Amino acid sequence: MFESLKIHKGQAFDMEGFNRRLVDIGYTRSQGIAEVGDFSVRGENVFVYPATFEYPIRIELSNEIIKKIVSIDILTFKSIQEHNAVIILPAKGRAKIKRYYHKRFLRDQDPIDAFVDINPGDYVVHVDYGIGKFVGVKKIKAKQAEEEHIAIEYKDKDLLYVPFSDLNKVQKYIYFSRKRPKLYKLGGKGWQRTKERASRSVLKVAEEILEVQAKRESLVGHKFSTDTDWQELVEEAFPYKETEGQIKASREVKNDMEKPRPMDRLLCGDVGYGKTEVALRAAFKAVMDNKQVAILVPTTILAEQHYTTFKNRLKDFPVNIEMLSRFRKKASQRSIVKELGRSHVDIVIGTHRLLSDDITFKDLGLVIIDEEQRFGVRHKEKLKKLRLIVDVLTLTATPIPRTLYLALMGGRDISVINTPPLERRPVETHIIEYDENFIKRALKKELSRSGQAYFVHNRIEDIDKIASRLKRILPKARIEIGHGRMHESSLEKTMIMFIKGEIDVLVCTTIIESGIDIPNANTLIVNRAENFGLADLYQLRGRVGRFTRKAYAYFIVEKKTTLTHDAQRRLEALRKFAELGSGFKLAMQDLELRGSGNLLGTRQHGYIEQVGFDLYCRLLHSAIEHLKK
Repeated sequence: MFESLKIHKGQAFDMEGFNRRLVDIGYTRSQGIAEVGDFSVRGENVFVYPATFEYPIRIELSNEIIKKIVSIDILTFKSIQEHNAVIILPAKGRAKIKRYYHKRFLRDQDPIDAFVDINPGDYVVHVDYGIGKFVGVKKIKAKQAEEEHIAIEYKDKDLLYVPFSDLNKVQKYIYFSRKRPKLYKLGGKGWQRTKERASRSVLKVAEEILEVQAKRESLVGHKFSTDTDWQELVEEAFPYKETEGQIKASREVKNDMEKPRPMDRLLCGDVGYGKTEVALRAAFKAVMDNKQVAILVPTTILAEQHYTTFKNRLKDFPVNIEMLSRFRKKASQRSIVKELGRSHVDIVIGTHRLLSDDITFKDLGLVIIDEEQRFGVRHKEKLKKLRLIVDVLTLTATPIPRTLYLALMGGRDISVINTPPLERRPVETHIIEYDENFIKRALKKELSRSGQAYFVHNRIEDIDKIASRLKRILPKARIEIGHGRMHESSLEKTMIMFIKGEIDVLVCTTIIESGIDIPNANTLIVNRAENFGLADLYQLRGRVGRFTRKAYAYFIVEKKTTLTHDAQRRLEALRKFAELGSGFKLAMQDLELRGSGNLLGTRQHGYIEQVGFDLYCRLLHSAIEHLKK
């Protein structure tokens, strides 16, 4: 039926010919096997991740004869099951499907559509036929010509062939539990009944969302003026080439500000994609209308970085910019607080200190929140009240599930920057067990090209021991420690030294997670990576690769064999989504790994599981549009 490769134990094996055939049917040779469609060769072992297989396989050779074919665990390489024979189906349809889908259907669609990443073996939902398993791509003769179709397997091994022209009817099945979904029977009535029940259930949710929207529309805020000549000068002075995503996001933000209701916009963009510049332009626009701006960030280091960026970019304009964080002395903080109340400060950048009860603004017009998920419940409650009276712009690289859901459903407005900056390259990602020699080689490689490195160890109690160990294996390297419990002046001094290139390796906690931007630091090593969340690891990886130079991220785990299932999936997702712009895919993966929680209540959770998150959102979107009419 499909082009395929058949192999069996005892077969004479032509390595070159086999590798060539794999490439012909869409497989990619790589250093490791991270996802379906990868293969690699190590001595007399060939590793392949076949389409439709749950696990990769290892083909063991002896004197050009196949001795063993074994399914293996992707992280530990431990044998799972031995096979006498294996049929390897083509993987080449994957890229074509993605290209076709994006070209034909994703223009001006909801952002959730851009998360499509379907691989053979994945569960998919066909709007008319229900949940099946994606098998691959096949050419079928139709009207004198061959046309490519995707093949979906249903109950009893029945196959449905969907032409590329109908791909808008197929979505990846995203679900929030570990149990696998049931496959529907082609031609049966079960799917229609399930879909009708889900459609009825979303009407109540749609009514609630429209109520939230109506309340937002009825609120009265400040209607900002159109752009001034100075606004144009600021934007023209941006030292880099703007991306399409930045231009579009900036336009959407400024349009919101010019409306009479308070803005509540979520700006999603991968790490290093230029969200700060969009925020800076919005802040300057607010100041041009004699309004004050508060920029709330999760860490003192990020506050310092933003403060430097804003001061440099706006130095030619009469804008008073201050910073409130523990890097500032108490007397200086008191003075800034007093000046805020008198409207003598135009833009203030700070940590949660900005939410303290002693902070009052004379005329606050815009609040910019960087990575809202990093703030506590009490702080979020205060932010919720702010949204009713002033314009709010929230920046995030990996939106938390509820924020993402509300934005997609119209509970909040959303802008997406999905264009990578010019010359930006993906970070090469490896998951390794602790190996001092490997760490030494990785760091020496970075230092040999005059670069810098981060070594993240998130336990302050023994961070000194880690630093001592690194000093022992790299005696000539300049190694220093940075963490949140250090005295303000010591931490500030260390960070400035690192920024200036006077430190080779910074041994630190996750204090570097948000915002620190050092183009010369292009190797990241994270110790005990299995203890971190997916969004945290993603943010950490975003600290490197912010320049044209090749960057590396090494996630050290204690022992691959002892990792929990969830930790394995988190780390594998990170390795799989190494390409630029993966923040959204990881947010969706986070939904799958953590579950949607009480996103919409238990009953709605059941319907999401029955039809998949994507189709549920589409049904809800459709219900909202219907009720609007």
